[in-house]
Amino acid sequence: MDKENVTIYDVAREAGVSMATVSRVVNGNSNVKQATKEKVLAVIKDLDYRPNAVARGLASKKTTTVGVIIPDVTDEFFSELARGIDDVASMYHYNIILANSDESGSKELQVLENLLAKQVDGVVFMGNVIDEELRAEFRHSHAPIVLAGSVDEQNQQPSVNIDYIEATKDAVKKLVANGHKQIAFVSGNLDQSINKNYRLKGYKEALAEAGLEYNEALVFATDYFYGSGYRIAADVKNSIATAAYVGDDELAAGLLNGLTDDGVSVPNDFEIITSNNTKLTQVTRPQLTSITQPMYDMGAIAMRMLTKLMNKEELDEPTVVLPYGIIERQTTK
Repeated sequence: MDKENVTIYDVAREAGVSMATVSRVVNGNSNVKQATKEKVLAVIKDLDYRPNAVARGLASKKTTTVGVIIPDVTDEFFSELARGIDDVASMYHYNIILANSDESGSKELQVLENLLAKQVDGVVFMGNVIDEELRAEFRHSHAPIVLAGSVDEQNQQPSVNIDYIEATKDAVKKLVANGHKQIAFVSGNLDQSINKNYRLKGYKEALAEAGLEYNEALVFATDYFYGSGYRIAADVKNSIATAAYVGDDELAAGLLNGLTDDGVSVPNDFEIITSNNTKLTQVTRPQLTSITQPMYDMGAIAMRMLTKLMNKEELDEPTVVLPYGIIERQTTK
């Protein structure tokens, strides 16, 4: 192997760990098992890996600046993704410009245009809405753009995600297996592709496979805020639902507290599964059962893909789909 070009990917592959783990070891993060750490350090020594040497932009003393568009800085899901992006960016000594797009399509377009006007060398886009205007801007951009935790139905942009259809399907099937026949679907705006064409699709598929009727009265769409979840709890309680799949943790926390305050006992009277396994799932009482996804890795890998594109390298796989799971806590029986 050409020592000059040893990358974090090579170290991860040789050590049999994720790229994010290598990043944590390199950055002295204590959150790594000792045995794993030793294995990674041995590989680093063996391959003579130097994080700085990888940043070939340094040779030309050119400062590389990356724009990161985040729909809501306060959302735990996106802030966890951003940590992965930031760690890899600092390994490469890239500057980051973080821009908040407030969950709105028009603002996302404006924020992207502003970043491109600042001559950023690349963009990591995390947003829930990719409309035609935004797509056109992606196509005309001089800088490469990678999506992290954002879905592009047309697969035109390189992206890192989990399989949201299958993950939702598995969550709903779990509620069906627990004996529920009337399951609410609670999510953000259904104009957003991730909700309508991925999560809702998985929900419908799970019901169909279980021989259950799809009932539009059990679909509740709002926005991703705690207060919205709290307010919608009354409607969910007054419906025939006995369980809910929720597309966002803050929304799920609001729903849980709204139901509890209204005298509904979770999980005895009503079960809930949420989607992102952010810290919020452990802050609530009872703690929320959730789909798990490697958010840090999603950010780290998206950033690594961007570094390759900025160096005019080919991507081995432009669409990366990472594994997910379901972690059982106390909002399911």
